[in-house]
Amino acid sequence: MSNSPTPTEALALAPLRGVSGKTLVLKLGGSVGREDTLPEDVTRLQASGARVVVVHGGGPLITAWLDRTGKTTRFVNGLRYTDEETLDVVRMVLAGLVNGEVVNRIQAAGGRAVGLSGADDGMLRATVKDPELGLVGEISSVNRKPIDLLLDAGYVVVIAPVAVAASAQFLNINADTVAGEVARALGADQLIFLTDVPGISDGDRVLRELTPNQADALMTSGVVGGGMVPKVQACLRALAKGRMTQIVDGREAHAVLNAVQNEVSAGTRFVLA
Repeated sequence: MSNSPTPTEALALAPLRGVSGKTLVLKLGGSVGREDTLPEDVTRLQASGARVVVVHGGGPLITAWLDRTGKTTRFVNGLRYTDEETLDVVRMVLAGLVNGEVVNRIQAAGGRAVGLSGADDGMLRATVKDPELGLVGEISSVNRKPIDLLLDAGYVVVIAPVAVAASAQFLNINADTVAGEVARALGADQLIFLTDVPGISDGDRVLRELTPNQADALMTSGVVGGGMVPKVQACLRALAKGRMTQIVDGREAHAVLNAVQNEVSAGTRFVLA
């Protein structure tokens, strides 16, 4: 009996065209479940010669672990207030539980992946964003050297959004912001946010394309609010460097491949006017 793949299987495993040498930054939202096809998509992109970076969140799991310890979760202007005890849980969940799981799932799908946190080689440097938020940081610089080193060696790089200040203090960083700043620092060809919504909508209609002016108007009017704001802001910052940026539904099968291959129906794409 032949073990050769069927024509359909061979097509699914064939190298993707036009991605070799491209740098892709993917932001995996904490609300996207384990059933997503990210590991398979990333593995195929890697096998096709793409340089892939995955930045992950973990907000729901952080809240769950804070609940276990009896710690009350408090948000200020949509961002988690972070004191020393909260930061310990944040570091444990992001740099330990979530980062390790994402790396393991990519490897189980046949890929090669290494996990990093912002503390590794001072990759993510930050300052305190606002004293009212506690130990929440704003990125001041991105050291791309450890990322490039691993990408050049053929690994997928999985980044936990924890940064360090000049004082060696750890700081909690919004993962959406990290994805945008990493994409800018790397000169990434594409930045893709995987969320639990079909894209940005103005009611019942998903907006397939948005210019910076249109996006700013939606944020000003409140149509785009809450956790979607830092995603849109990160997309606009990367777009300013001429990169393709997109927000897609990570729950859909092969959402990453659809976005990379420029499927028109894939979420909301940001375009220069």
